[in-house]
Amino acid sequence: MKRLFAIFTSSLLISGFAAAETLEDVSKNLDIFNSIYKELYINYVDTIPTEKIVMAGINGMLNKLDPYTTYIPEDKEKDFKLMTTGEYGGIGALIGVKGDSIAINQIYEGRPAHKYGLQAGDIILEIDGKSMIKKKPVDASTALRGMPGTSATVKIKRYGEKKPLKIEIQRDKIALSPIRYSGIVADSIGMISLTSFYDKSSDELKKAFVGLKEQGIKALILDLRDNPGGILTEATNICNLFMPKGKTIVTTKVKGGKVGNVHKTAYQPIDTEIPIVVLVNGNSASASEIVSGALQEEDRAVIMGQRTYGKGLVQQTVALPYGGKLKVTVAKYYTPSGRCIQKINYTTKDGEKNGEIPDSLTNEFKTRNGRTVRDGRGIMPDVKLDSDTGKVITYTLILENRVFDWATKYHYNNKEIPAATEFEITEDEYQDFKQYVIDSKFSYKISTKDFLKDFTDAAKYEGVYEQNKALFDSLETALEHNIPVEMDSAKNEICEALASEVISRYYYEAGTAAYSVKHDKEVKQAIDLLNDDKRYQELLK
Repeated sequence: MKRLFAIFTSSLLISGFAAAETLEDVSKNLDIFNSIYKELYINYVDTIPTEKIVMAGINGMLNKLDPYTTYIPEDKEKDFKLMTTGEYGGIGALIGVKGDSIAINQIYEGRPAHKYGLQAGDIILEIDGKSMIKKKPVDASTALRGMPGTSATVKIKRYGEKKPLKIEIQRDKIALSPIRYSGIVADSIGMISLTSFYDKSSDELKKAFVGLKEQGIKALILDLRDNPGGILTEATNICNLFMPKGKTIVTTKVKGGKVGNVHKTAYQPIDTEIPIVVLVNGNSASASEIVSGALQEEDRAVIMGQRTYGKGLVQQTVALPYGGKLKVTVAKYYTPSGRCIQKINYTTKDGEKNGEIPDSLTNEFKTRNGRTVRDGRGIMPDVKLDSDTGKVITYTLILENRVFDWATKYHYNNKEIPAATEFEITEDEYQDFKQYVIDSKFSYKISTKDFLKDFTDAAKYEGVYEQNKALFDSLETALEHNIPVEMDSAKNEICEALASEVISRYYYEAGTAAYSVKHDKEVKQAIDLLNDDKRYQELLK
């Protein structure tokens, strides 16, 4: 152990990352940790669960840092590879929970699950003879993944079939596309929706953009909503499509505030003139913020939507013994003007709550044209749009599988439907769904009733309940559910949810993407802006 300390502290000294007193602290605390475990191993009354205790120690240590510094055990290597490359060996299906069962939620077109006849709505009973009843989705996903070319036998229960079906599926290499949608959404306006920054995302986006230019587009909507980010170099490569060679995209600063790397556009762009609107929201993070921040500061695009997530931390993966990896935050990234968009301060002292950086500590920066932007807040859009979260009843109908189950029945009863962009739920179909929901005794919890209960208890405690009992009773009555009325108040968004789920059974992900774009209010506002060149140019001045 002393030799390990010597090697560890020597490496720190050589790298110049620690002063002498820090090295002494490191050696002291590692010695304490080792001694505690040794005493537990020798003297504790029961057998020590070594792996659990060490993992608890690792997690406890990492929990004191930011949430992006994590340990990746060897058995999670496949999940890590999926996050960075979008590739895995499996059948190409999305798995979810349905009561005590595991169900196929989505089929990827052209993948083994599709080719061998699995359908969304199928309940997975067994995989290779092992029961999946009361199992978690991760159990089924793990069982279905494997080397391409190997097979899995899946026993399913399908709507409308009296007996279970057994289907043998040959696994294949599954490569998820980072492009959810690419097409023309209005006269001469193209749109590309990018879901992630895998190691080939910039190539895929370039191919999509070139294809749209060949169709004659004069303006572009780049949709980065709900894109959590990914590989930093992919972000710089995407900026390079629209910005001149030699422009700074992002700078990283390492321990001590020293400049780590300056990432610049490295090759000739495809188009530096086409008007661009970048759509973002609160789930646009990391690499999405690098792209939107660089395009904003170059005054190359108008950013539209809601304030982005605010992740300005850079991670690097380090190999560990026994196949594990440590994903560690090694730097902060800064936009071309010098702002760090990191929103949460994770460097507070022990015992203090991590929180958003206060306004008083944020700073002003300027874009190329002199527009004011601020740090410490993610990327603030040039055009702010209200977030359309929808009604609670719609969300709950989706969450509790009412929409999913109705779509399964619809698919069984209808062999075909119109094209994805032409399909809509009819009035009769909506009424059928509403009756199905009513018959299923659907209800959901209203948080306001919890507040009312607390309010009532406080009134009783303070002795003012009895004289106001009629008022409290009327409030309780007013908060009782009227499901038919509530559904009618959310009819349009419920019909859109139903249509999207039905379309996924016939036209898969491409169909649902095309349908959602057609009904997307924010896309419509982006189209309106791109059709108003005077307003577009004014926003960039």
